[in-house]
Amino acid sequence: MNFISLSSLAAVAVSTIAFSSPALSADYTLSINTALTASDPLYKGLEAFRDNVATASKGAVEVKLFPNSQLGADEDVLEQARAGAPVAVIVDGGRLAAFVNEFGVLGAPYLASGYDGIRKVVVSAKFEEWVKKLHDASGHQVLSFNWWQGERHLWTNKEVNVPADLSGNRMRTPGAPVWVETVSAMGAVPTPMPFAEVYSALEQRVIDSVEAQLPAGLGANLPEVTKVLTKTGHINLITGLVTSGPWFDSLPAELQTMLRDEALKAGDIASYGTQDSLTKIEADLVAAGMTVNNVDLAPFQEATAGVYDKLGYSALRDELQAITSK
Repeated sequence: MNFISLSSLAAVAVSTIAFSSPALSADYTLSINTALTASDPLYKGLEAFRDNVATASKGAVEVKLFPNSQLGADEDVLEQARAGAPVAVIVDGGRLAAFVNEFGVLGAPYLASGYDGIRKVVVSAKFEEWVKKLHDASGHQVLSFNWWQGERHLWTNKEVNVPADLSGNRMRTPGAPVWVETVSAMGAVPTPMPFAEVYSALEQRVIDSVEAQLPAGLGANLPEVTKVLTKTGHINLITGLVTSGPWFDSLPAELQTMLRDEALKAGDIASYGTQDSLTKIEADLVAAGMTVNNVDLAPFQEATAGVYDKLGYSALRDELQAITSK
């Protein structure tokens, strides 16, 4: 039975069962896909979301988790959601920019520092305008967008100190324009591919490097195929829990409110858990034989500043940075 048929059955079932009534089995099932491993700190937030939704809905909603992209690539799951399937995915703004351009700025270089800075943006009234625009434009519903995965750094086999050191370097990055332009501006050759393929691509020298946040890099065993971590922090990776608009709209209002409230709470659990894990992860990388290189960020900031102009985000950057500074 496919996802869409399950959604249809759920819609019929819920019409005869009140939200406040005890449920012997779930009236709705939401399957969440993530490229992350179950060991990633962010996954703890997903587990909290699963458990808290079961409690808050009195068993009416069951959340199922699928790490390691078990349901497919993020883009494929987003298409399933558009079709009305009861699925959700942890996804970055760059991928959503294909539907609503403003989301792409969330992945632009050096927009904000750390979780507390970027969180101000994704809980703002301005961001909520984008949420509605996405729902109406593409049929996707953001449950929350406060799932912070850390700042992204360079994982290479050669030392990198300035952008010129990346000349000719084939670097894996997601295929969204804001990511591709950022990597290109830093001097590397952007090479989009699924994250699950990165380890073998590095091992076989199909690519030379990858840019990724610390938890994902450790979870993917990148110390086995890279030698140097250069802490550029070029992208402050904030992601969101995004589901199907038609499926979400079919829920009773109290379930809709509950899901968004619990997603925001779980995003904080995930993000602060990630923040607390970074020092230990860096120590683990050193213990695994990697060199951690702290560089002057100014050359990288200067090299990537033009990304905003190229993608038409300059005015929006100024508006969002005013929000982060409050």
